[in-house]
Amino acid sequence: MRVIMRTRAAMLIGALLCLLPLVSAVEDSAENADNQERGWAGTLCSPPEMALDGNSVISSTTDYSKVVEVMFHGAIGPSGERRLCRIQCLHGEWVGPMCQINVAKAPGGDIYGPLLRSCHFGALPPQLLVMYKNVSIVADTRVPFPDGTQVMVRCRELGVYKLLGESTLTCQGGVWNHQVPNCIPTTLLTNFTDDAPPTILVRVPAGSASVEPDGELAVFPGSIIHLECVFARKLGNPEWSWSSAFRQYLTGWAIAPEERDWKYRLSIYYSKPQDSGVFTCTTPHGLTNSVTINVVAVHCAPLEVDDPHVTARVEGSRLGHTAVFQCPMGFVLNGTANLTCHATGKWSGTPPQCNPVRCPRLRDIGDPHLELIEQNTTYLGRAYYRCRWGYRLTGPPGLECGSDGKWIGEVPRCQPVHCPPPKPPFNGRILEAGGRALSDGRYAVGSAVQFGCSDSHQLVGEPTIVCTENGFWSHKAPLCKPRCPYPGDPENGRIAPLKFYYEPGDHVKVTCNPGFVIRERTATSRPSCRQDGSWSEEIPSCVDYTQV
Repeated sequence: MRVIMRTRAAMLIGALLCLLPLVSAVEDSAENADNQERGWAGTLCSPPEMALDGNSVISSTTDYSKVVEVMFHGAIGPSGERRLCRIQCLHGEWVGPMCQINVAKAPGGDIYGPLLRSCHFGALPPQLLVMYKNVSIVADTRVPFPDGTQVMVRCRELGVYKLLGESTLTCQGGVWNHQVPNCIPTTLLTNFTDDAPPTILVRVPAGSASVEPDGELAVFPGSIIHLECVFARKLGNPEWSWSSAFRQYLTGWAIAPEERDWKYRLSIYYSKPQDSGVFTCTTPHGLTNSVTINVVAVHCAPLEVDDPHVTARVEGSRLGHTAVFQCPMGFVLNGTANLTCHATGKWSGTPPQCNPVRCPRLRDIGDPHLELIEQNTTYLGRAYYRCRWGYRLTGPPGLECGSDGKWIGEVPRCQPVHCPPPKPPFNGRILEAGGRALSDGRYAVGSAVQFGCSDSHQLVGEPTIVCTENGFWSHKAPLCKPRCPYPGDPENGRIAPLKFYYEPGDHVKVTCNPGFVIRERTATSRPSCRQDGSWSEEIPSCVDYTQV
């Protein structure tokens, strides 16, 4: 849990990240008098402002009216080295911070000094490495290096680039004591031009070796080392030289046909500590490149892997041996996948951990119609979506959490559901539409359409249909079939059969009441229903028989 002191004086902390403060209070009069002699006393200081995880907080349990000093642990520098620091109340203001200058020399915490201006790196070329305490760090404009910090710089690929400048830099008052060096390309990268330093390739056919953080080549005794100076043979012969006086070394052009025109080799057979030194290749134009070799018998402690999910393949524990780590499917490696035993007797890092794969939790994508109904962020877990009523998903309904911690697939979209324009029946029409029709005649979900028929026609089917959420109407459009209406009974008589409506081809017969008869000319008349829904003739009437 880290806290940043945000008082006016504490702004000098810069990138200092602070742990929870340890407050020391002075209460009795004797100590107050001693503080007055030191110049501490005077106007009391208000409680210092703090921020915990980015949120401003103020301690409410401490009575700052009696506090003259606040002590806390600060994480200083690129590696987060912890030092004890303090701020003091002086004439109503917090002054500081003052931090331990050197913890090893001041185990009691008595030697404190101000934090002077830090140094920063600008944009570095990608082939330049910055080493701090034998650990490669990311050096950009955001990483502060406190005053007095010493770092080493080297080129990433041994022998392929040549370091131009000082390899050791020290921060002094906010600036580096030397200009940041450059890595210049060698012949292998310049197509064997004679105006570039020669490339030196290192091969270890037997034994083991390790490129150390400072750029040296550490070699285990008994190893065979080939240093190959890359230069075009047609331009002349380069020359090898070395600082060791232990013995002479075999040099000459490589024997293999594919190598003899561009590799001038120096071989160290069955290396011994006395072979340690600087080996330099010089071209006919006087350009040089060097490799520093340190032959040392070093073994690293056995690696202890605590995580049961980590699979380790360890070559050995001596100098130059490597360990390779893997995680099973569904886990991601947290740390370095490859470790090397260095000349310091320590591995280049600590064994990594296997963390379960977790995909980030999905957030609102801004579509008000899309709902996330389920999400499982573990490996092979799925996230499912659905659309609100009246909309349908386009694309697969969900995503899958992949082995790299990223969701596989695209978030679906919601498309409004519409029903096609309904067709009015023949001899019918749409009476009413209970919903908004689009310009092309389609209707949204929930819209209702009511149908009606022309005169002498009857509606068969559902008179009202509704647009459902699957994009289809709830029923088929009805039909309008021709029907003859009930003509009514004649006066003093009745018709048969009696129906509410009559289909085309139906006939009716009139029967008169007692004492009444149909006129003779219409006695045999049987009106029929025509195909257009009209009667073929009028319904006969019943008259008094005395009038016939």
